[in-house]
Amino acid sequence: MKASLKLKHSTIMNILIASALITPSVAIASDDTYRFRMVNAEDTADSPAGRGMQRWADLIEERSNGRMTAQVFHQGALGNVSEVFDHMLMGGVDMVIATAPTTYDNRVGVMSLPYLFLDWEEAQAAWERGGWMNEVVEPIFTDMGLKMFGSYPWGFTGVATRGDYALSLDEAQSKALKVRAIPAFPVPQTVQAMGYHSVPLDWNEVYTAIQTGVVDGDAGNIIYWDYEFFGEILDYFVHTKHFFGQAALMMNQDTWESLDEEDQQIVATAAYEVVDQQFADAQAEDEYWIATAQEGGMEYIELSDQQLTELAKHVREEVWQQAEDEFGSELIQEILSHTQLEN
Repeated sequence: MKASLKLKHSTIMNILIASALITPSVAIASDDTYRFRMVNAEDTADSPAGRGMQRWADLIEERSNGRMTAQVFHQGALGNVSEVFDHMLMGGVDMVIATAPTTYDNRVGVMSLPYLFLDWEEAQAAWERGGWMNEVVEPIFTDMGLKMFGSYPWGFTGVATRGDYALSLDEAQSKALKVRAIPAFPVPQTVQAMGYHSVPLDWNEVYTAIQTGVVDGDAGNIIYWDYEFFGEILDYFVHTKHFFGQAALMMNQDTWESLDEEDQQIVATAAYEVVDQQFADAQAEDEYWIATAQEGGMEYIELSDQQLTELAKHVREEVWQQAEDEFGSELIQEILSHTQLEN
């Protein structure tokens, strides 16, 4: 009788041990809880960036069954873009949607190389999930201590001006138009190569500078920014398409690595969904703001194919040589290997 009980006990134990050996192939649900600090450093809560950040937070909370929640901050709540970036690098902020500044690594500037693309299809092929530009820039973000999930696209930029405008290099030079540029390579250099007088200014100085005539306009933004923030004092938007405007979805690397595999998957897939949705929506949003700006009295001017080709060729010749000195020839050649451009 005792032997029989021992046998049964031994059989049960063997079954339990075998089950335990099989079970690890099935993911064990995490029970850790998190309260992330997420920042949309680009715009207000009801802007495309604000909605994208809130969607990222909502998806994370939903897919973790409420274990991971977030406090979402919007433009200016925790300082300007540079200050928010500093907070993220130090771990005071966990996730950010922002245009990454070049302060900590100038190689981030490759995201703003002029005339890298001329249409949406090229840009999306490069920046969509698994695209070659992601493979180029992700190691740069890693070196800064950040996890980069992808590009959050706005669209192709232009030159918005007051009083007059230019459609070519010669016109910009002859009219001596002065326009604001983001104070980081290669933006001022690109604007200068387009024939304008480039005036590097921080964002909070732009309105007053246009209003007082320090500059004639703004160069380097999509029409949404120029119409929404300066529409009452700007008259023209020339769609020069010199940059592909975008932000990045980023996360502090230490915070990312502190998550177990399941939670990393939740955060990453939510980010990828936000990026994919923005690529699906961004072109239509840009077209909406082009129409809205025209209805509001801003004259929208699109360059002809010939004008665009001539301007792009000249600017690439001027700026891409400087980019090799700034970023290193190896990085530039890697980018060129994926394009039809010549350097």
